[in-house]
Order: sequence, then C-alpha cells, then structure tokens
Amino acid sequence: EIVDRVGGGDAFSSGLIYALMQNDMTPQETVDFAVASSGMKHAIRGDTNITSADQIKRLMNNASFDVQR
Repeated sequence: EIVDRVGGGDAFSSGLIYALMQNDMTPQETVDFAVASSGMKHAIRGDTNITSADQIKRLMNNASFDVQR
C-alpha cells in the first residue's frame, strides 16, 4: 500500500548510487536495487528512506516479500 509518494525519486537515486558503489552487482541487479529502494520508500511516511540495504535486497530478491519494519 502506498503511504507516501514524497521521496520516492530520491530513494531511487540513492539506491542506484549505493548499488553502483558496491561493484558486485550486475547492471540488472543495480536497477532492481534502485527500484526496490523506491518501492520500499512508498510504504514509509516522510521523505527519508529509513530501510537498510539488507531489507532492500530481501525485497529485491523476492517479489512476494511482505514489507517489514
């Protein structure tokens, strides 16, 4: 459920930058990480994505993953 759209683009950008800095992700995994970061942010109120990289990777790797905070 979308709770707040504010910050979704920033979460995508920061997720993309983070993934590019890791040097261990394929181009598809890099984009998937950025999209998962943005998707996770839509379930959080406010303009800051307060999730960890591990939470984003779990969402990225399992389409049926239920968002947990």
